[in-house]
Amino acid sequence: MRSARPVGLLLSAAAVVLWAFGVTVLQPLTEPIGPWSERLPGNNAYWARDLRFMAIMAVAVGLVLAGRGRLRWSRPAVLLGGCWVAADVAIDRVDPTGGQATALLAVGGCAVLGALAAVLLWRERGSFPEHGAPEAAERGRPSASGRSAPEAAERGGPSAWGRGAPDAAERKALTGAACVAGVLTIVAAGVESPTDREPELNQGALVTAALLVVLAVAAALAAAPARPRARVGLAAGVAVAALLGVALVRAVPPETRLLPEMALGAVLLTGVTLLAWDWPGGRPVWRHHALAALAALVGPVAFLLVTAIPMLVVLPIGATFTALAGNSPIHAADSDLLVSLCGLLSGLGMALLLAWPTAGIRR
Repeated sequence: MRSARPVGLLLSAAAVVLWAFGVTVLQPLTEPIGPWSERLPGNNAYWARDLRFMAIMAVAVGLVLAGRGRLRWSRPAVLLGGCWVAADVAIDRVDPTGGQATALLAVGGCAVLGALAAVLLWRERGSFPEHGAPEAAERGRPSASGRSAPEAAERGGPSAWGRGAPDAAERKALTGAACVAGVLTIVAAGVESPTDREPELNQGALVTAALLVVLAVAAALAAAPARPRARVGLAAGVAVAALLGVALVRAVPPETRLLPEMALGAVLLTGVTLLAWDWPGGRPVWRHHALAALAALVGPVAFLLVTAIPMLVVLPIGATFTALAGNSPIHAADSDLLVSLCGLLSGLGMALLLAWPTAGIRR
């Protein structure tokens, strides 16, 4: 997928701008005035922090997409995400506000992203090609079997993929990144606040979730062994359905969002498997995708519960981040849950279920 690199970098840059806006505009809205007990925040008070952290995760997913799932891009992407979270906590402690601070953080973040991408591109061009076959194979020239490379890959025969096409490990990485972005979409769409009356909350949640939807669909399409018109059309349909699902989740009251969120996850993650998995004979193996749909329906909610309960009972990670950022602690009667981290861990769990080695499915 030749467009994976520019699309991934563009989406990462958009996530950087979204992060900068969250630091300077959204975060001040969530911080109470004064340390007095009657003004201590309650559940989900720091929703802007979760949206920012999910934007940082989107930066990393975009880099994985830009690297087409290659390890030499994926490792720096994960490292950059961890360092960016640490920088976010330090910047949050300073409490920058205003348009000038937003522009400064956005430009600085994009400069860091561009510098890393330039280094990775330089290393990639200076190394020996990862795939020995010519790049022309990706454009459909015949392989050793006499079929075009996409056709051979879909039918399980020999393939003459060029450097632009992912191998099995890269396809797993891209599919896993799509699963992470898909689960984070559910979390971003359902983010709440103590009042749920802030217009900025709906706007920030919608934009963050929409960016994650595009990342999930693009990464899944990049993981496909071939991209015929049917897959491209399906990708567009999945993206539109998921975006409508995000809007539906934000339109209903918080207490009734569970079913729409489950439906959103089922549509998006099942769509990821339809886009990323092999189509032997030119069409999906529907029984496999039916199992994937069942996992996509119940898996994200189950993983979110499994990850949230230890954070509430044993590991007060959210409270630690709040203290490091110099913000007021959550009221003792409530909980400080870092839902963005729950979404990341749950996305990795879904990746273990859905990012299977494609050749193993047929056997």
